[in-house]
Formats: sequence, structure tokens, C-alpha cells
Amino acid sequence: MQRILLTGAGGQLGTELQKTAPENIELLALARDELDISIPQKISNTISQFKPTIVINAAAFTAVDQAEESPEVAERINALAPGYLATSCRKSGAFLIHISTDFVFDGLGNTPYKPDSKTSPLGSYGRTKLLGEEKILEELSTVLIIRTSWVYSAYGKNFVKTMLRLMEERDTVSVVEDQIGAPTWAKSLAKMIWTSLSKDDIAGIYHWSDEGNCSWYQFAKAIAEEAVNIGLIKRCAQVKPILSENYKTLATRPGYSVLDYSSTSRDIGVSPLPWRVQLKSMLQDLKEKKNG
Repeated sequence: MQRILLTGAGGQLGTELQKTAPENIELLALARDELDISIPQKISNTISQFKPTIVINAAAFTAVDQAEESPEVAERINALAPGYLATSCRKSGAFLIHISTDFVFDGLGNTPYKPDSKTSPLGSYGRTKLLGEEKILEELSTVLIIRTSWVYSAYGKNFVKTMLRLMEERDTVSVVEDQIGAPTWAKSLAKMIWTSLSKDDIAGIYHWSDEGNCSWYQFAKAIAEEAVNIGLIKRCAQVKPILSENYKTLATRPGYSVLDYSSTSRDIGVSPLPWRVQLKSMLQDLKEKKNG
């Protein structure tokens, strides 16, 4: 039986990993208040005591704009902490699976980014996540790094839940139409991660998202339509498109950050479902969760 240590267990992905975990594993899932991965001694002690065969690092500082205000915090969690984890995994012999992001790219391209595409992050979040990848690779010759994009779920804070709230509170909601990416249901990502464990010798950098792509505006329109269709929200604001230049944020977002997941499908043997199909399933999950 594999012994698996999961960090960031309280987040969107961490929650979905626990809910979809196979029965034939022993899982120790620790949230941030149970294991602060920015403290090397705590990581070392936990790994020494539990002796995992695999460590899944789902912990991250994902508040993109806050990362511009507190770059030192983002660096501690997104860059230094993965390096500490990698060091402990190297010493213990545990295999590390680390989750990264589309924000390692500048978004100036117009075709899906491959795992070996040139990285060039625009802000603190992307820069610290890329630095985390680099620190891991300095420590480990064999590791699985999975980059993903636009993650959402029925748990935690995310774009979908924010839109649902605003759509009921306001008459109009303005959403950026010139940033293109691929939404990813955290449950889809979790299932791909568990599938990867059944494959021998899977290592390197891989990409994963749900199938297709859209703008944030198109994503918001789909959220509104699907939520109304299943009765998740009682009223819906009008969704209006705006340009990024008219919606100022502290962090600059990539204009195009679609990921090429073809190597993941080939090597791990999984194919993503269309993002709108996944969105509908997640909203149904959210409705059931709200209804108790």
C-alpha cells in the first residue's frame, strides 16, 4: 500500500484529491495550519514520521494580485517551500508530485504552450511558481510537475463562485474578454493525478486542463447560463465584456495561456472532457452541497 502525504489539503485541489482518493492508499492530508511547508524542519519531521512513498504538493500562494503586494510571502510559499519539500523527498526517497501554473508563460503566443515552451512570467505569482519548479529540479532528477490553469471547484475561493455571488448581487457584471485560457475543474485535475500514480516511470513536466478554451467573459456567460438552467441562482446580472486595459489589477495576466496537454494524454492515458461539460458537473455538485 502506498503511503501518500498531501500538502495544501484545505485548498480546492487538496479537497478534491481527498474526495477522489483511491481506496488502496494510506493518505495523510495536511492543511496549512497542520503543516507549514515554508518551515524546513516541520517538513523533515513530518516525512520522517509518516515515511511517505509519494508527496503531492498542492500548497501554494495563489492570490495573484496579493503576490504583487507581498512578493516575499509568495516567494516563501511558492518558491522556497517546494525546494524544502524536494530536499526532504531526496533524502527520504519519496517521489514528489508538484502542481504549477500557466502563469509561468507571458501569454504573448497564440498556440497552446507545450511543457518545453519558453517560460517568461509577467508577475510575482508566475515568477515565484517558476522559481519553485527550478528549485525542485535542482534537488530531484525524478519528479512530476503538473502545470494547470484557471482552476475552480465547489470548494474554496475561485472565479466561478465569485461570479455566482456577483450575478445575484448586481444588475451588471463586467468581465475581461481579451484574456484566453482553459478552465480546469479541480476534480478533473485530481483524477488525472491519481491516474498518473498507476503509470510506471511517469516523470517530468506535464500540462493539464479541461478541453477547449475561452475568454473570462465567455466563461462568465457560461457560468450564468448553466447556473440558471439548474436553478442554482434565482436571478442573473447582465454579463458585459470589457478589455483588460479597462479593468486594472495589480498583476498583469497572460493574454493567452492555453496549455498543450497532448503529452499528458499520450503518456498517462487520460483525455480531458470539454470545459463546459465539467463546469455543468461542478455547478451541480455545488447545488447539492448547498442543499445539504
